[in-house]
Parts: sequence; C-alpha cells; structure tokens
Amino acid sequence: MGKEQLSPALFIGVQGEDIISFGSGQPDLPPPDAVYKILPDYRDFKYGLIQGTSELRQALSRQYPSSTADSFVVTNGASEALDLVLRAIARRGDPQKNKVLIARPYYYSYPHIVRFAGMEPVYTDAIDGRIDFDDFAAKVPDCKAVIINSPSNPTGRVEAIDTLKKIEAITSELGVYVLSDEVYKDLIYVRENYLIAGPHVVTINSFSKTFAMCGFRVGYLWSLDQELVQETIAIKTHTSMNTNILGQEMALAATSVPVSFIEEQLEVWRQRRDLIYQGLLDLGLELWKPEGAFYVMPKVEDPEDFVWDLYERYNTITYLGEWFGAPDRVRLSYALDVDKIEEGLQRIGQYLKSR
Repeated sequence: MGKEQLSPALFIGVQGEDIISFGSGQPDLPPPDAVYKILPDYRDFKYGLIQGTSELRQALSRQYPSSTADSFVVTNGASEALDLVLRAIARRGDPQKNKVLIARPYYYSYPHIVRFAGMEPVYTDAIDGRIDFDDFAAKVPDCKAVIINSPSNPTGRVEAIDTLKKIEAITSELGVYVLSDEVYKDLIYVRENYLIAGPHVVTINSFSKTFAMCGFRVGYLWSLDQELVQETIAIKTHTSMNTNILGQEMALAATSVPVSFIEEQLEVWRQRRDLIYQGLLDLGLELWKPEGAFYVMPKVEDPEDFVWDLYERYNTITYLGEWFGAPDRVRLSYALDVDKIEEGLQRIGQYLKSR
C-alpha cells in the first residue's frame, strides 16, 4: 500500500497504543451525565414518529425563534438531515437548475451528498479562509441552493456577520435555498453565533459536537418552510423511518443541561486551540487561527507525502486538504488531550526536520 491509497476510509477508526490521531472530528470529552440517567429505567423500543418525538421537538422549538415542534425533523445525525433536504429541494422548481454552491474549503461529504441527490456541486472561493462574497454573489444566481458552514469544518473559521447578512439578502431576493450547517454553533471562541434566517433557510444541527454524542446519531433540521419539512418527512418515511428512539431520549436530556456545561467544554477547546495553533506556527507552518470548532488547516509542502510519511513513519494521522477542496493544506483535529497534542507536535517537528 502506498500514498495513492490515501482516503478518509484508511484512517477512520484506526487505533493503537502509539497512534496519535489528528484525524477524527469526534470530541474526546464525555457527554453530560444527564444523558446516562435515563438508562436504568428506559424500556420503550417501539417504532416512533418519523418526524421525531414530540418532546424533543418541543424542547428544540424553545431554542429557535418563531418556531414550533412542527418546524423540526429529527434525523440520524446532521448528515441525514442534509441528505433529506437536498433530495427534497432537487425535486422542486426548475429541474434544469440543479447546482448547489459550496464554499471552499468544505466538509468533505458535501459534494458527495449533493451528487447523491442528483445535483451538481459548484464552488465559491475563499479569502483568508472565509467566503469571498463577490465571487459568491457572481455564482449564486445559477444555483438552487447554497451550503454554509460556520464555524467551519475544516478550517475553524467563523464567517463575518456582515457576510452572513449579505448572504441572507441575496438568497432571499433570488429564492435560493440556504442550508446552514450549524453543528459547531456552540463552539465559537470569538462571539455569539449568528443564526441565518429567511423563508428558504434550513438550519441543520446535531447533538454530536456540543454534547460529544457522535455515536448516538441524533441530528435535526429546522425550517419555517413547512412544505419542505413535510417533503423531508415523506422521504424519511421510506428510507430510514424514525431516528433511534433511545438516542432521542438521551438527546432530550441533553437539552436541559445547564449552559455551564458548554462553557466548560468551550474553555477546554480554547486551550487546545491555543496549544496547537502556536505549536504549528513555531514549526514554521502557515495557518489560519481557528475561531470555532476544533480544527486547524496549515499549508504544507507536498501534502500527500506529509500525510503518508507521518502515518507510516511516525504513527500520526492527519487528513489531506485535497479531500476538503484545499489541495495545498492538511487538516488536523485537536479533539484529543493536551499530552497527545504535544506529542503529535513533536512528531510533526521531527518529520519536518527530516525532509
């Protein structure tokens, strides 16, 4: 096996005593204690409502403006929410208008999910790791939908509020759908989250990142476009039916966790961010300072060699930026403890000296 075999599948789930993995986007922090407390007495494992339990949707409706429980669909993670919405949107309007605008760098599954829905991904450029709005504005009239992800996986960058407001305005004027991937909305270091709003906006979120519940596979979509919500329910009825009932009950418990839980976790992420950001700068690498989420994306020479050699020679996993639309960079997740981050930085330093 050689570097031509590089793919996310090569690294996902890889474990070992000497492995340092900067690959996984999975929090290593524990979920809140509240989600475990229902387990001893929980006994209901029948089919549930396709749209999601009423109790969970009611709890979610209290977190979003002008919404009711009917505005939500609980899904198998945020990925299913995105898949359902894109398939529903693909069937609407002019069938010849099938482009979806994605900002580079992007979460690596976006182009694939767009294609699975029978649509075509197109890309807008970035300036300093954020959306180039002039380029966005030039391309969006030809699109049926756009995907916005702020804070960003893979960069950790947060879009400027002014840019988000301009995106709101132009997409509303053109009748273009906005799919706002908000899975990192609670993990912002620089300001409060700005929630994109509008008649054609679909907010996508999950319990995976904020509450460290990736394996529970509970996400949701929220939209004031009730017809679109109903179309996603119709698709879900014949694909996956209800989302995991036990997972939904545990997610419901998470909605009542005090904000101090999130604040404490955010402080851990901030300390790790500072450590890895400064460490990579000290190694001479160029990178954007993350403002949210838990990723950094340094620019490196020969990214394929960097990723392959670090893995083969130093048991250290990083991800190719090419998978995220940034071929001159690599992505590192700092979802691992400080000792491992420090050891990983040492290994990267040793590798760079050996080149």
